[in-house]
Amino acid sequence: MQDRPTAPELIAAVREFLQNEMLPAIGDQRLRFRTLVASNVLSIVERELAHEEVLLRDEWARLVALDDTAAAPAQLPTGLAELRDDVRARTAALCVAIRAGAADEGPWRAAVFAHVQRSVAEKLLVNNPKYLDKLKRSQTRDISES
Repeated sequence: MQDRPTAPELIAAVREFLQNEMLPAIGDQRLRFRTLVASNVLSIVERELAHEEVLLRDEWARLVALDDTAAAPAQLPTGLAELRDDVRARTAALCVAIRAGAADEGPWRAAVFAHVQRSVAEKLLVNNPKYLDKLKRSQTRDISES
């Protein structure tokens, strides 16, 4: 394990440098846009590092709950890399089942839909939390108007 600064602290420092010192000093619009994109990428990486393990564990638990073919209870993978791999494999298997029509109707359809909806929200939490907030406000407004 490395001492300070940690990887998240280094990423934050570079992002803050780009946002607070570089962007205001750049006159070239193309370079300004590319610097803004780089800053946004660093923001995404910061959020992913902060939330990845918890979100993966939650997604893994939902995927296990959807798997009615398992003979024995699933064991949570011990390492983060193994957890990522298991979630990818379970998601791929779920995609195969969805393409085969297994989620077209019945109670499993609702469970799959809830899982997918939650997974999209979790991805937006990392990739674009402003859009997620906007979506939630829109849904709240739609509910209060009905």
